[in-house]
Amino acid sequence: MANRLSASRLQPSVSTILKTFAAFFVLNVGTFLMVQLVVTCSSFDDQAGFLKEKQAYIHLPVWKTAFYVHVFTSILALMAGFTQFSARILAHHRWLHRLFGRVYAIVILLINFPAGLVMAVCANGGTTSRAAFLILDLLWFGFTLKAVLEARRGRISEHRDYMLRSYALTLSALTLRTWKIILTNTTDLPPETIYMIDAWLGFVPNWLCAEWIIASRRRRASTSKKHPEDRHHSNKESDEADDKTQNASCP
Repeated sequence: MANRLSASRLQPSVSTILKTFAAFFVLNVGTFLMVQLVVTCSSFDDQAGFLKEKQAYIHLPVWKTAFYVHVFTSILALMAGFTQFSARILAHHRWLHRLFGRVYAIVILLINFPAGLVMAVCANGGTTSRAAFLILDLLWFGFTLKAVLEARRGRISEHRDYMLRSYALTLSALTLRTWKIILTNTTDLPPETIYMIDAWLGFVPNWLCAEWIIASRRRRASTSKKHPEDRHHSNKESDEADDKTQNASCP
């Protein structure tokens, strides 16, 4: 019995380590691509990088402003949003959690949402791509606003779910570029077609993944409610372990 309990405790720990490693790996690769984009755009050269593909709009001050605002502030949303899922920051530095949460919300709701609308209307790939980016921007705004409102109402579980949805769409800044590299190097599709496919691949899988995580979490919570004796047994063991730790630490 004790061995089975030890194994059940070990398995989530290994799973958590693997998930954390995977998350940091993806985030680091994506952040590298974002930093690379920011550095490229820092030259403000109209022929640099992505801007080569936007010569039809580069002369429009509104589009150009929206582009640079989006590029230079998206990395703030990525960094601030990532801190929101740190249990350590939430437990020991709640003020920091709230500060970064406000930065995240302001960057998306007041800065990137309007900039994203401008860029979506002028997206490459025709109507299909424009529809994808408009939906992405509206969902991004809606999920983030809902997360803020739920936090103010004290509905923490709902706040957490909407923050997960919001950040999944924030990560589209990384997945868009990742998918573009994959499609460009593994297919012979024309650039316009790749851009059209990338517009949807960049955020739909992220959103579906967030919904799967939320659904899985709710199933676990429902199972825990149906079997309170298991939870009581787990809590009792945890209390006993804490008592042993406290006794061992006493002089």
